[in-house]
Amino acid sequence: MEKVIVIGSGFSSLSASCYLAKAGYEVEIFEKNGTVGGRARQLTKNGFTFDIGPSWYWMPDIFDKFFADFGKKTSDYYQLDKLNPAYKIFFEDDVLTVGDCMDKICDEFERLEKGSGIHLKRFIAQAQENYDIAINKVVLRPGLSPLELVTKETVLRVDQFFKTISQEVRKRFKNPKLVSTLEFPVLFLGAKPSNTPSFYSFMNFADFGLGTWHPKGGMYEIIKAMKNLAEELGIKIHVDSPVTKIIVSDKEVLGVRSQDKNHLADYVVSGADYHHSETLLDEKDRQYSEEYWEKKTYAPSSLLFYVGFDKKLENIEHHNLFFDTDFEKHAREIYDDPQWPSEPLFYANFPSVTDASMAPKACETGFFLVPIAPGLEDTPQLRQQYFDVVMDRFEKRTQQLVKESIIFKESFCVNDFVEQYNSYKGNAYGLANTLRQTAFLRPNLKSSKVKNLFFTGQLTVPGPGVPPALISGKLVSDLITKNSKR
Repeated sequence: MEKVIVIGSGFSSLSASCYLAKAGYEVEIFEKNGTVGGRARQLTKNGFTFDIGPSWYWMPDIFDKFFADFGKKTSDYYQLDKLNPAYKIFFEDDVLTVGDCMDKICDEFERLEKGSGIHLKRFIAQAQENYDIAINKVVLRPGLSPLELVTKETVLRVDQFFKTISQEVRKRFKNPKLVSTLEFPVLFLGAKPSNTPSFYSFMNFADFGLGTWHPKGGMYEIIKAMKNLAEELGIKIHVDSPVTKIIVSDKEVLGVRSQDKNHLADYVVSGADYHHSETLLDEKDRQYSEEYWEKKTYAPSSLLFYVGFDKKLENIEHHNLFFDTDFEKHAREIYDDPQWPSEPLFYANFPSVTDASMAPKACETGFFLVPIAPGLEDTPQLRQQYFDVVMDRFEKRTQQLVKESIIFKESFCVNDFVEQYNSYKGNAYGLANTLRQTAFLRPNLKSSKVKNLFFTGQLTVPGPGVPPALISGKLVSDLITKNSKR
């Protein structure tokens, strides 16, 4: 039986491991941290439960497909609830509520801009077509050749790769609040709407068409489900086992070094940060130079706060976006002129609003996220300064006092992304999905220098986000299976 060693245990690593075990390989996972999950780990403190990383459950069909490939259902592992409303957006002078179906969302759009409901239905219908093409055709290709993007469907939509989301949205909607609402989902892809191809409007269908869901107990329930599935498939998982070297001889991978021992394998897959993974190789075996990584456009990093409140909060939903400052200005301070934002937009997540299991009785679990440029200076003073800014604005917009109700707060920022995930420049979401970093233009799943060495995750194809990570794991396992000596 051929053996595969997988580095890391995030979504893409667990996905690849499960598919490879199902295909008949012996699989072992080496994880540097004390628990599995990579960026999707969990923090529990004083009866409060926080998802440390991803907190949005979008594209439920991708999760369903993953578990179905193993004869399972998501409901075998966790309970999934559709959120209503999906989320709230706080503007300076108004609050927009995104409901759980198109009719409710159209009514809300009409309230802000007469006639916009019809435009929205047309826009989302096109986004749905793009979603079908993206999910069933384009993203299932391994990024080996430009021809993968050429299908009869994409040829008919080639202009959508050269127009931007920003142009498409602004052509149809005039109200700046509606524009911001429709431009928001592509931030998950890690680039400014003005730099993201309009084909990626499929994210708007994921948002409005498929809705926002919550696994009871939090996103970590998916990691637990995948870990259980991996163990059912016979995969061995080693935690607290950082890999310090990828062993190569005569341009062929031999295994990895962890805890001063060599572990041999026929194949190695790294789901750890791609740049970091290549530093585990001798320089002659690396595909990409430091200059290459330096020139890439990265998705943002994040300043995160995990806060326990000793009371239930008012005027909030499970997911809340605070767009009460200049969206464009904050985007420029992330992408064009990297600096700490002068007036940051932020996101606040209160899972205990819909899931009582995530906080003690009569308390609230709060997770706050400020998107920032990767590679910024990160100090305790800056973290505190931004926490004060966020809390002041939160109190003002939700019309309540909360600072005196804070039991504890923990923070996570650039330095933690580097230290805990070996993340390049402390990025949180990988490489941005700009036109020049789409599909075959992203770092390869398969090493061009070392035989039987592969990569998976957010810096390779298809890109940032949890559903793409599941797909990335499948793509790399398919490449290995096709590449196999058997």
